Amino acid sequence: MFDFSLSELTVVMVVALIVIGPERLPKVARTLGHLYGRARRYVNGVKADISRDLAIEEFRQLQQKVQAEATALEVSARQLGQQVDQQVGQLNHAVSDAVNKSLPENPATPVMAAALNSDKPAVAIEQPRVPPAES
Repeated sequence: MFDFSLSELTVVMVVALIVIGPERLPKVARTLGHLYGRARRYVNGVKADISRDLAIEEFRQLQQKVQAEATALEVSARQLGQQVDQQVGQLNHAVSDAVNKSLPENPATPVMAAALNSDKPAVAIEQPRVPPAES
């Protein structure tokens, strides 16, 4: 920061010794040392505060990015779920239409068709076939 050579420092020390005097020079040097230490601690504290503030701001930005990505992921998952629901509904309608076309006409057909067209699962109960009685 300051560019002092050894000869310049020697001149400053000799002038200080003459102006201040040999009795007070150690006390002045000690006081200057304390002041210099306080100034360095203050500067280091300010640097640490600035570093902390920058780190906090970086964490906030990172948190905002993560929240934005999570929101985008949630929206994407909802859209995908809606698409899957629509495709499942279309598939159910296609299957029920195919089943309705392929079923023979009998009394159980409307019950089975209604069960296939509903959103609730249905259990079809078949009636047991009884062999004709032998005579």
